[in-house]
Amino acid sequence: MAVRSLVLHGHFYQPPRENPWLGYVEAEAGAAPHHDWNRRVEQECYRAVAAARIPDAAGRIARIVNTLEGISFDFGATLLEWMEDEAPATYRAVLDADRVSRERLGHGNAIAAPYHHVILPLSTRRDKITEVRWGIADFRRRFGREPEGMWLPETAVDDESLDVLAAAGIRFTILAPHQVKRAPAGGLPGRYRTRGGREIALCIYDGPLSHDLAFGHLLDDAFGWANRLMEGGATALVSMATDGETFGHHHRFGEMALARLQEILAARPDAAVTNYAAVLAAHPPVETVELVAPTSWSCAHGVERWRSDCGCRVAPEKGWNQRWRAPLRAAVDWLAEEVHRVFEREAGASLRDPWAARDAYGEARAVGGEAVTALVAAQAKRALAPDETVRARELLEMERAALALYTSCAWFFDDIGGLEPLQLMRYAAQAVELAGPAGTTLEAGFAERLAAAVSNDPAVGDGKRVYLGLARPKVAPAARVAASYAALLHFAPASARGRLYDYDVSGDHRRLRVVQRRTGRGLEFDVSVVPQDGWRFTATAASKAPPTVARLALADLTELEREAVTKALVASLARRALEPEDDAALCEGQATLNEVAARSLLARVEALAADRSPAAVATTLDLLDLLQLEVWGVPFEAQSAFARVRAGLSAADRRALATVGERLGFAAAG
Repeated sequence: MAVRSLVLHGHFYQPPRENPWLGYVEAEAGAAPHHDWNRRVEQECYRAVAAARIPDAAGRIARIVNTLEGISFDFGATLLEWMEDEAPATYRAVLDADRVSRERLGHGNAIAAPYHHVILPLSTRRDKITEVRWGIADFRRRFGREPEGMWLPETAVDDESLDVLAAAGIRFTILAPHQVKRAPAGGLPGRYRTRGGREIALCIYDGPLSHDLAFGHLLDDAFGWANRLMEGGATALVSMATDGETFGHHHRFGEMALARLQEILAARPDAAVTNYAAVLAAHPPVETVELVAPTSWSCAHGVERWRSDCGCRVAPEKGWNQRWRAPLRAAVDWLAEEVHRVFEREAGASLRDPWAARDAYGEARAVGGEAVTALVAAQAKRALAPDETVRARELLEMERAALALYTSCAWFFDDIGGLEPLQLMRYAAQAVELAGPAGTTLEAGFAERLAAAVSNDPAVGDGKRVYLGLARPKVAPAARVAASYAALLHFAPASARGRLYDYDVSGDHRRLRVVQRRTGRGLEFDVSVVPQDGWRFTATAASKAPPTVARLALADLTELEREAVTKALVASLARRALEPEDDAALCEGQATLNEVAARSLLARVEALAADRSPAAVATTLDLLDLLQLEVWGVPFEAQSAFARVRAGLSAADRRALATVGERLGFAAAG
């Protein structure tokens, strides 16, 4: 009996979303009810494919399986960085799936990817090499082995990209059928020889099957899906490729269909679920294939989607153009080249081979500060002073930001006003900052070039407006960290533990030292927290070198610190304003804090008819502060009660309650 090999590849990736200065993904309203899109997609897809439910006939859970053990997969390096910290159980399941597949097949399901999700045919060879080396180093650190294959972002390919992969020891990549002139017979991988004389295997997935999986109805019926995979003649290998987010995010419960499919196929003696590396080991490529390049799986015009108004877009019904893509690409190319000049000039004065140092930086950065310091020392032309070492680390981090500029998502969607172009511009702002004195000129040149990238939305304007208004930090990041930490020390000292995101912080409520963990750059700040009326305050951080002052209100603090301070302020206000019976109602679960505060405010407002003492007014304002901090708004009943109370007061008494009236939303008393 002939046995058909079956491979399904899932490309798992999310656009980078972290604040580049903090290394933290801040809240994204569009991802509600989740904190951000990474967390939303992790909940809907990544944890789901790693723990997919298989129900019994009654709809009860019969088994839970890690479907990654049965598919070929890659995860973007920047996504795994986030997942390692924010979704550790799912992260461990990804690594476990590769280990289990190695034990079953002799070859792991996981393959690598370039570190950033860049369109390699549009990159310089030097950038291609760095991205591939960083991707391999990241894979090695996580999976404990060398990768056999590498996914190309958007399957974007040209001869030079394949030559770089082959030179790095990559044995195969995965392409769509239209990316070669003729796919090898039997679905098997083909052999490609680059103009540089290197060979690499090309695994060509089934186009119609993959399309129906991503955009059709294959996931509606696992048995029908299995039949599609097994139909046809004597095909040795049937393979499919899709975005991993197909399972659970794009198609709800898609991971359950995948789990059921794997169970169905496991019971068939004529089907062997495997991965590309195992197929290559059993069937070394024989047939030579010719490349169609540059091409990709998501642009009908080659790779134009990432540099021109080619017509490829997400929502054609809007009628928007993408003429902004070309000037955005031109602005990024210009800035990257200027940043590289700064890097060569400054790093060349202290490092033997700046570009070799950049290639090695990806692996060292993942390990941490000491590894980066060791890398700089190993590359140094001479013994460097501490400030020279810090500057070398800054220059390497500047180059990382320059590489991140080319993340493909910035061009993929429909308008320059989207989240992805904004993220690109934040990387640009970081690169400009790290460029030092040259940054002022670089920023001006970049912003002017962005002016030609005009949005379809008049409210957005153009790229220059997005960059200056949204991407560039309004407050120096280190100063913001210092002021936020000062507020934490003042209001919630138990939460002040010496680290804020990518910064180490030490000192006291008067003076703080803030050290950027990636670069080692340390700054001293004089800090203070000045309370104002109610819960309001100003947290200030001032540095003399360089001259920097940050004055922050609660809303300006870094996110986690803002949350901790808000909780401390709410607790303080509740202790002052609520009565013992309110505490009892909360403890016994008879009412929520919102209900207790609203009820107490109504009683306090009604009592103002007889008691308008400073203490009574202060308690009323505390309750209003409590409701405002928790974003609950002013209760309708309290406003109505105040109107009744105010109507019976003299003009002098009305003036005494003017602040209460204003906080309740009333016009000034006459």
